Amino acid sequence: MKPLFTRGPSPEFRLLLLGLLAVVLIAADHYTNWLQSTRERLFGFVAPMYWLTGAPERVGEWAGEQLRSREELLEENSRLKRQVLLLEQRSQLLAAVKAENTQLKELMNAAEMVDDRVLVAQVIGISPDPLEHVLLIDKGRDDGLDVGTPVMDASGLLGQVIEAGDAFSRVLLITDASHAIPVQLLRNSMRSVAEGTGDLYHLKLRHLATTSDIREGDLLLSSGLGGRFPAGYPVGEVISVTRDPGRPFAEAEVLPRGRMNRSRFVLAVIGDKGQGLAGE
Repeated sequence: MKPLFTRGPSPEFRLLLLGLLAVVLIAADHYTNWLQSTRERLFGFVAPMYWLTGAPERVGEWAGEQLRSREELLEENSRLKRQVLLLEQRSQLLAAVKAENTQLKELMNAAEMVDDRVLVAQVIGISPDPLEHVLLIDKGRDDGLDVGTPVMDASGLLGQVIEAGDAFSRVLLITDASHAIPVQLLRNSMRSVAEGTGDLYHLKLRHLATTSDIREGDLLLSSGLGGRFPAGYPVGEVISVTRDPGRPFAEAEVLPRGRMNRSRFVLAVIGDKGQGLAGE
């Protein structure tokens, strides 16, 4: 019978043949240039394999760089946020100092216009009762304040001392519903009484004659009547006048000149003997 598979060269012979072929190719490539074009064409097929085998390393390096870049960006972002916070804090402190300096300059200018002796005090507290308009200042009897001592800021009258301790005093604002102050119009010297309404931005002139010569924009000054407040200090500005034909009296609404809820520093107006302008 004829065998199904013909026996070819032995593996040893094939290995020897391939070895000789390799030696011949190496020698030919080393001593001649006739394999140069073949090697270049083969390199075109082999180059993608080099790229593919190096891809995992490149991907790892890229991922590492991205992670480092993200961490660096997060760290820089956190550092910049801290710097912005510090700069905002410094800016606020500078703004507060500037505002205090401006207010103190205004107080000094106002103090020069006051004939009586004045003392700069700082507001250190307010009444927690929303129906009571009372400030607490850091000056008291040891500094010459007494019950009835007028208190003002650079814009106008604020109120008067109602309780004086050794180092602190309580000041009742003119806007308190229980407070009233005699006033007169700067334009024609018409007298009236400005009453507190419980609103920091409003005073009332009640029981005005319907024929009273009062109009919007009129400036009200303290009249000095009653001895509580010195005469001639700004109290407020008339912002509306109501004349109802069905009522016997007219009313006027007044905007206080003093900054009731914004003044941090105030002036206490002290008499010649270091006592308030009104006794207890």
